Amino acid sequence: MKCPHCMQGIHESWTMAAHLGGDRDGDWRVLQMVCPECRRFIIRVERQVASAVEDRFFAHPRAPLRSPLSEDVPTEYANDYREACVVFSESSKASAALSRRCLQRLLREKAGVKPGNLSDEIDEVMPKLPSHLADAVDAVRNVGNFAAHPLKNTNTGEVVDVEPGEAEWLLDVLEGLFDFYFVQPELLKRKRAELDNKLQEAGKPPMK
Repeated sequence: MKCPHCMQGIHESWTMAAHLGGDRDGDWRVLQMVCPECRRFIIRVERQVASAVEDRFFAHPRAPLRSPLSEDVPTEYANDYREACVVFSESSKASAALSRRCLQRLLREKAGVKPGNLSDEIDEVMPKLPSHLADAVDAVRNVGNFAAHPLKNTNTGEVVDVEPGEAEWLLDVLEGLFDFYFVQPELLKRKRAELDNKLQEAGKPPMK
């Protein structure tokens, strides 16, 4: 996971801070860990029902930091991503649903995959991506445990249970895809335009 304070990659190492007891909604407990990089506390509240975690959310910090998106990311994708970030601290389920929907839309509209279920669309796009990014997108199925939660595959916007780290992983994957499809092409386009201007000033033909 990324530390919600400093955004450095860290290993999760939670300890029980308090067991609050149970009510009609489930059994409540507070977990804590200290980021080994910035040394700040991360505090999370979990609700369990029949020994299964039904809900978890950050108590401190209330909303984890995310790197600001480049202006090169189109508004329709940026808005979905930012909404997924905003609700993350309140509901990882809702955040993951928004991210899955954004991911599927991106694969269909930008990568040009054939519309189907999300797993098949991931299979189709993987050969078109750099290996590190293909592995990250492929892991969406494993981290999300699609076999146990088929709605994540067939109805991506459905709010269903999430696995530990799933909502955050989806946001990381979206960041990587935004960089690949939007940020880097625009960066290269601007650099090429700058080079063409320099060539023109030197009386030389532009790049082919």
